[in-house]
Amino acid sequence: MCKIIIHKPGLLTTVQDLGRYGYQQFGMPVSGAMDTKALKLANYLVGNDENEACLEATADGPKIEFECDIFIAICGADMQAKINGKEVEMYKTLMVKTGDILTFGKLINGFRTYISFAGGIQVPVIMGSKSTFLRGVVGGFKGRKLKKADALEIKNDSNKPEIRSIDQSDIPVYKNHFTARIIPGPEADHFTVNGLATFLHSEYTIAEQSDRMGYRLAGNKIEHKKSADIISSGIAFGTIQVPAHGQPIIMMADRQTTGGYTRIATIISEDLPYIAQLKPGDTILFKELNLDRLYIM
Repeated sequence: MCKIIIHKPGLLTTVQDLGRYGYQQFGMPVSGAMDTKALKLANYLVGNDENEACLEATADGPKIEFECDIFIAICGADMQAKINGKEVEMYKTLMVKTGDILTFGKLINGFRTYISFAGGIQVPVIMGSKSTFLRGVVGGFKGRKLKKADALEIKNDSNKPEIRSIDQSDIPVYKNHFTARIIPGPEADHFTVNGLATFLHSEYTIAEQSDRMGYRLAGNKIEHKKSADIISSGIAFGTIQVPAHGQPIIMMADRQTTGGYTRIATIISEDLPYIAQLKPGDTILFKELNLDRLYIM
């Protein structure tokens, strides 16, 4: 075992893996990484299981001191990572030594960075997951975001991982605008023809009130036929709800297990990592998939 010391936590840094599955019937959200692809890549680079916990840093990265020699990797948003003041590559296995300091600078692209550690972060496994569910104060490191002077234990696997890198063509490119592919939601018929046309042909902006639970969008109002309320029903990662005010909400990693607003569409899982890297002020469009065409292709 070894420890890492948090000298600066950043805006919002939490312990996350791929989520807490099998407990939604009891009201426990899945949580987990917002960008599951970046987390999996980070774990691959240090030889961890893809579901091992990493640190997820939002908008502003932490300052970390290492009390042992260890392999790490950094994937996701580019926050100008540096070790001992020297810029380091992302999407590559990195060796850090005892006493080294990892810092981050200005956010260049994306919104969330993932830091993996060979051997994994040693926090309690609760309901099959190490993920932090902030609203419930469950999982991760004491159920909360990291604070200054926190010390996290790392297993520090004795098996030296292979030095790896991700091919440039496989590294995600994050932009300030994204077109998300969708399939119709269970209540798509609760909207007027004009309402559906508005949804499919309007650009929406990620609102400041967005968080790990959901992205609130601002743009043209989507018109319902009658009420926006339904009998409370299941919510998936990427479900798009439209309350009575007509502004859509994309449900994200910390989403509630059920919801009582009309579900106009669901974003396909392949696009969710890119949605997770959008920040307030970025924009999004929606494109409906023809499911019949998927089978033909």
